[in-house]
Amino acid sequence: MLTKRENLLETIHGGHPDRFVNQFEFLAIIMNDPIRATYKAPKYGELNVTNDWGVTRSWPVGTPGPFPVHDDAHRLLKDITQWRDIVHAPSPKMPEAAWEPAIAAAEAVDRSDRFVANFQAPGLFESLHYFMGMEDTMMNFYEEPEEMHDLIKYLTEWELESARETCDHLHIDAVFHHDDWGSQRSTFMSPSMFEEFFVPAYKEIYGYYRERGVQLIVHHSDSYAATLIPDMIDMGIDIWQGIMTGNDVRKCIDTYGGRISFMGGIDSASVDHPDWTRQEVADQVRRACTEYGKLYYIPSASQGGPMSTFEGVYQALSEEIDKMSRELF
Repeated sequence: MLTKRENLLETIHGGHPDRFVNQFEFLAIIMNDPIRATYKAPKYGELNVTNDWGVTRSWPVGTPGPFPVHDDAHRLLKDITQWRDIVHAPSPKMPEAAWEPAIAAAEAVDRSDRFVANFQAPGLFESLHYFMGMEDTMMNFYEEPEEMHDLIKYLTEWELESARETCDHLHIDAVFHHDDWGSQRSTFMSPSMFEEFFVPAYKEIYGYYRERGVQLIVHHSDSYAATLIPDMIDMGIDIWQGIMTGNDVRKCIDTYGGRISFMGGIDSASVDHPDWTRQEVADQVRRACTEYGKLYYIPSASQGGPMSTFEGVYQALSEEIDKMSRELF
């Protein structure tokens, strides 16, 4: 029987996996590194929590997660031309003692079985709309492109410094990076605009990780992004995590399998809701596993982590995927 790591590599390289890769089983995501602490997040029910970047977020009761607050009192950046005076990245250089819990977590992982990954969120695009809101972000690509280029460069330089510190301390061999690039129906921008503003930055970031020995780049975007797959390949992404059914997953695998792999294919909203049932989980898992096949595909919900909004859903998905492995392998 292959280890989780070996089975993942067989799957994404078109080899001979002996079962489906089961959601996030191949990744040991280190969540307690000190750089993550600069992104202080509200707990469930907390309102108006400001992190070290100056971004204020709330997590109201009855909602699935936190999101930035962009009213006039809390929006960080109201004029893109003033970003140099307002956006101040926290230093990624932390006291050595602050790294000790994360180092211990990384050292506890059996690397023959799983990849050790850092967790980077928000991504470059997400950071922009965290700072200034979605409407201003999209308008500024047209109205102030030079300022947007400069702000993205600033964020990229911070990510590179953060990557250096992370690699030095944790010796990661995988990256799990968030950046949502679309809605369920469309990307937020055309491929040409995406290539102008974001592809060079991500090639630099992911290229640096490669130079430091990282073997696996997993990028999360639970959205429509099929038109950006050639750019994902150009960036160096190994696995697009979060692919939703609206992307025509089968066509994506047939067209790009061997150059990139796809993780998702089960829209979280279809199974992860207050009235979820085991039968609908089983039905969605069966559909995905039979329709998308054994190579270049990892069955999972589209949500960006080993979790579910409603208790029991993630575990039920994992159990049903195991059942399909026993049936189809």
